[in-house]
Amino acid sequence: MSPDTASPLILAIDQGTTSSRAVLFDQQLRAINQAQEAFAQAYPNPGWVEQDAMDIWHTVLNCCRQLLTPDTLHRVKAIGITNQRETTIVWDRQTGEPIAPAIVWQDRRTHAFCAALRAQKRDALIREKTGLPIDPYFSGSKIRWLLDTVPDARARAERGELAFGTVDCWLLWQLTGGQRHATDATNASRTQLFNIHTQTWDKDLLELFDIPAAMLPQVLDSAADFGHTDPALLGVSVPVLGVAGDQQAATIGQQCLAAGQAKCTFGTGAFLMLNTGNRAVTSDNRLLTTLAYRLDNQVHYALEGSVFIAGSAVQWLRDGLKIINRSADTEALVQSIKSDHGVMMVPAFTGLGAPHWRADARAAIFGMELSTGPAQLAYACLQSIALQVFDLLQAIKADGQRMDVLKIDGGMTANEWFVEQLAWITQTPLFRPDWQESTVLGAARLAAHQLGWCDLSDTGSPANPGTQFAPAAAGADRDQLLARWQAAIAATLVFAEG
Repeated sequence: MSPDTASPLILAIDQGTTSSRAVLFDQQLRAINQAQEAFAQAYPNPGWVEQDAMDIWHTVLNCCRQLLTPDTLHRVKAIGITNQRETTIVWDRQTGEPIAPAIVWQDRRTHAFCAALRAQKRDALIREKTGLPIDPYFSGSKIRWLLDTVPDARARAERGELAFGTVDCWLLWQLTGGQRHATDATNASRTQLFNIHTQTWDKDLLELFDIPAAMLPQVLDSAADFGHTDPALLGVSVPVLGVAGDQQAATIGQQCLAAGQAKCTFGTGAFLMLNTGNRAVTSDNRLLTTLAYRLDNQVHYALEGSVFIAGSAVQWLRDGLKIINRSADTEALVQSIKSDHGVMMVPAFTGLGAPHWRADARAAIFGMELSTGPAQLAYACLQSIALQVFDLLQAIKADGQRMDVLKIDGGMTANEWFVEQLAWITQTPLFRPDWQESTVLGAARLAAHQLGWCDLSDTGSPANPGTQFAPAAAGADRDQLLARWQAAIAATLVFAEG
């Protein structure tokens, strides 16, 4: 048997907001094959976003099975998982059946409950323990809503019959045939129930959200023994050795392993993470204090800026307005005009994230004329994503943090025009790796670390090959654009007040 067909592999699962994917990596962490499958989202009420948890599982299973051929099946030494964060699933421990659709991270249905918590002055307590503001984005209020709304759910939860998990936990339960109910510290840190300083589920927060502790999973390091897959599912029993939420996984994939290194991933949303090392930095400008990863029981923290709408705004151009056939079509469209023609978009389709944290905000377009067409809308759409990242970088700067280069990844970064606009608007040097799927690479790196194939504690490890983008000169046009952006944000927030 040749070395190529005998060499060991890692199977990395990347479960995202709109699709599931699996990638096979060799021992040098090079991708050798992948499979991807989309699934549907539902919007049953204004502000609601749901998914079928069984669809999530079945698409993951299908992707894994496509890659596990007779040639690869027995070469896979470990599995790594990364996942859409905060999306909330509650299921029956005996049957494994979800009690309701998964509530997606973008969902706003718990806005009133979160507003009530703010009115009760609970902000300081929650932020002190979790590093997070009160917002429907996080899992805690979603769990409470399910317990209060699904018939008999609260009584069943109190009897220990129900399990809660973010998507990683749900997949682990399914992969192990219901033998493991566990998550990693990064995903736990996004529930608003986990104390990021003590690294435990917090009794005060569980009481505040009225959630029985019996529902919660065991919390492990991001590289750990998460159990073995049921051999009936994949034809072989494989250890799951790495788990991290998607943005933390991208941080690892981009090798932002030292304090001061930062990345921004452009997927459904855009998420910027700045590694702050072993120090949990408190933001005075409404950024999140969160976990970057936890290895060997050592916690590495980050500041995070969360933009809820990035690639999904481009998807709206395609599926909602139907002015493009493919997301990639925006590049040629925007290059067909020389400016935005005064059109400004605030893509708050599911509210505004950092630094505004306004769940009640909704999308708006300003400055349209009768001549406004697809090109101007696409231009404003892409600019709005870059402008939201500018706001995050301003908040980081105001918090006294610095970085020399921002590493970028995700599907949108294939658009050269967008990357150049991002560098110009933010006035920040950018680095884009040649292989831009940093999220799934991070999941593979965690599993490889646990196998001993690489050492994530080595912050001097070789950097990814890629391309540097230097910002063009700022100029008066940029000043005017930023002023119009601030005016558009202000108008959007005034409208939200009703």
